[in-house]
Amino acid sequence: MSSHDVHDEHLPAHRSETTPATEPIADPGLPAHQWRPTDVDPAAEKRAERQVATMFGLSAVCTVLFVVSYFVFEIGEVTTTIAGLGASTVALGTTLAGALLFIGIGIIQWARKLMSDHEIVEMRHPAASSDADRAETVAAFNTGLEESGIGRRPLVRNSLLGAIGVLALPVPVVLLRDLGPLPGDTLKSTIWEPDMRVVRDVTGTPIRPADLEVGDLVNAEPAALFETDEEGEPLVEGVELQVEKAKGAVILVRIEPDDITPGPGRDDWGVDGILCYSKICTHVGCPISLYERTTHHVLCPCHQSTFDLADAAKVVFGPAARPLPQLPLAVDSEGYLVAQRDFDEPVGPSFWERDSR
Repeated sequence: MSSHDVHDEHLPAHRSETTPATEPIADPGLPAHQWRPTDVDPAAEKRAERQVATMFGLSAVCTVLFVVSYFVFEIGEVTTTIAGLGASTVALGTTLAGALLFIGIGIIQWARKLMSDHEIVEMRHPAASSDADRAETVAAFNTGLEESGIGRRPLVRNSLLGAIGVLALPVPVVLLRDLGPLPGDTLKSTIWEPDMRVVRDVTGTPIRPADLEVGDLVNAEPAALFETDEEGEPLVEGVELQVEKAKGAVILVRIEPDDITPGPGRDDWGVDGILCYSKICTHVGCPISLYERTTHHVLCPCHQSTFDLADAAKVVFGPAARPLPQLPLAVDSEGYLVAQRDFDEPVGPSFWERDSR
C-alpha cells in the first residue's frame, strides 16, 4: 500500500466529505416598532405633558427657595445650623441641586415620552465633513426641533422656559454677589486718620525720618491695625483686619528733595524727601514694590504698569490709567512719621464711579 493510500485511509470522515458553501446571513432588519402609551393614548400624552411641566415648575420653586435661603439664613459669628451643619450651606446646596435636578428629570421625561420615537440608521462617513454633511446636519437639527414638538406643546415649552429663566436670572446674581462687596464707596476711604502713625507692615514698628536713607523703599501699614485694647485683644481683627490692611497698605520712599516734582497742592505732603503712596496698583489692584532707585520708578509685577514716584506717581508705562494715590505725611511730637489725613482719592483699581474727592 502506498503512503498516499495510507494517508487517505486515515483522513477523518468530516474532512473527506465535501463541505457545502456557506450562504450569507440575510439582513434581519429592524424589529417591529413598539408604540409607547403616549403615542396611542391622548390621555397618556396629556398626562405626560403635565408631568414634565410639573418638573419644570418644581425647578422654579427650588430656585425661589434658593434666593430666599440666601437672605434668610445668617452666616458669620452667629450661624444658623441644621443637624449640626450650616443652615445656609445646606439650604443653598439642596435648593440649587433641586432646581437643576428637576429640569434634568423634566427633559428626560420629555424625550422618553413625548418626542418623536422612531428608529434611525446612520451610515458611517469620513471624519472630514463636506458641505453636504454640514447642510444635512443643519437639516437634522431643524428636524429634531420639529420632532421635539416644542412648537406644538406650549405647556411644556413655556414651563421649561420659565424654569430656566427663573434659574438663570437671580442665581448668577446671588453667586456673583458672594465674590465680594461691590465697589460702591468701600474704596473711597481707608482706616488712615489724622496723626495716625506709619508703621512697618510686619513688625508694626513706627518709623522716624532718620530710619530711611535716600533710595530706600519700605512697605508700611496704618498703626491702628496693630493696636490692642486694655486686655491685649486687637482692636481690628478677622475679616475687617484683612480688608483694612489691603486698603491701607502703603509704600514709603525717600528721594533727594531736588528730584521731586510735587503734584498741584502737594508741596507739604512729604517729609525731607520721604513720600508715601498706596501700595495697590490702580489697574486691577495688585500689590506693587519693585523699585528702581535710579529712575524712581516702581513697577507692578502683574501687568508691568510703571509709576514715577518722584513725579506724583504718574503712570509712565503700562495699562494703569491713574497715578497711585498719595498719602500726605507729617511728623508727630515724638518724631515719628504720621498721616496728615486719609487719601484724597479712592485707592485700588479703577472703576466706573471712581473719582477724586
